[in-house]
Amino acid sequence: MSDETRRSERPAAEVTRPHERPSFHAMPTQQHLPPVFDEPRIRPETQANQPTDHMPPPIAQPLPVPAKPRRRWLGLIAKVGLFATLAGLSLMVLVVLVYVVFPPPRTNILILGIDAREGQGTAVRTDTIILTTVDPAQPYIGMLSIPRDLYVEIPGYAPGRINTANALGELESPPRGPQLTAETVDATFGVPVDYTIRIDFQGFVDVVDAAGGVTVVVEESFTDFAYPTADGGTTVVSFEAGEQVLDGERALQYARVRHDSSDFARSARQQQLLAALIRELMAPRNWSRWPAVYQALQANADSSISAGRLILLAPAALIVGPDRIDQRTLSFEMTTGVPNEAGASYLQPRWEIVGPLIDEMFHR
Repeated sequence: MSDETRRSERPAAEVTRPHERPSFHAMPTQQHLPPVFDEPRIRPETQANQPTDHMPPPIAQPLPVPAKPRRRWLGLIAKVGLFATLAGLSLMVLVVLVYVVFPPPRTNILILGIDAREGQGTAVRTDTIILTTVDPAQPYIGMLSIPRDLYVEIPGYAPGRINTANALGELESPPRGPQLTAETVDATFGVPVDYTIRIDFQGFVDVVDAAGGVTVVVEESFTDFAYPTADGGTTVVSFEAGEQVLDGERALQYARVRHDSSDFARSARQQQLLAALIRELMAPRNWSRWPAVYQALQANADSSISAGRLILLAPAALIVGPDRIDQRTLSFEMTTGVPNEAGASYLQPRWEIVGPLIDEMFHR
């Protein structure tokens, strides 16, 4: 077969023009199958965060530290404490203002300290007798210490020492001791007693401790070589001159020592302790101690005065101040020593001196 014959037998090639797309029918058909993935699909935002060979892993940033709850609580407590303090001060100022405009009447309070040991009860003699007067209108606070050995008329009984009135009243009808002592004071000095407070030694210790102690200035050093103890014995008690901070037990010793000096000096120390106790209670830093002091009084004292009356009288102490309390004692110069048949001695008032003093202090 010739070359020309072979060429004529070849099929004619389809001629396509340049830049012309092949027809749809000329494109080979493909079977549509679901795509096959060798690896699970990853969302673009997740895939962008995946480490690659040429990108270092991101550095983890520390999370912010939340504020500690304790600091928030401390701040809240501080705010509440400040509000309570300001409210207390505002209330005190309001009470004082009302107190100045409408002052309560003069009030006389008889304070009795008894040497009641364990198991003795209250039918004992009084160790301390202090007649206190509070006049809010002036204002004025006065304290008069009455000697235990003062010989007086006891209503309903034979004459005797004034410190026996409590025991006689208790033996007659408990708790009549404070009332009989108040009647004796009224009959002797002509001063009516509105309220009484009787406290034993342990109660005094508890009250001083509840107040946080007291500060006194000891004028001269002294020693008691026969201070009585609770078991009936004695011990040595000393105090150095200068400022002393006393707890309840030491304050009791300071009030009771007597072998170093006369009973009059002992009465003066007892008034000094009362003034120091008032000073502590009037200090704003110790106002929070008032409930504890009142509880100590309730637990260890027989008192006819209510908490409400004490609150009404408290501004007088705040206005007068502990350093301006009029502290008096029926001293040796105001009394006369008289021996009795048994050889002991007792005291009688010198009325030419005592009378004007009572008029001045209590406005009889």
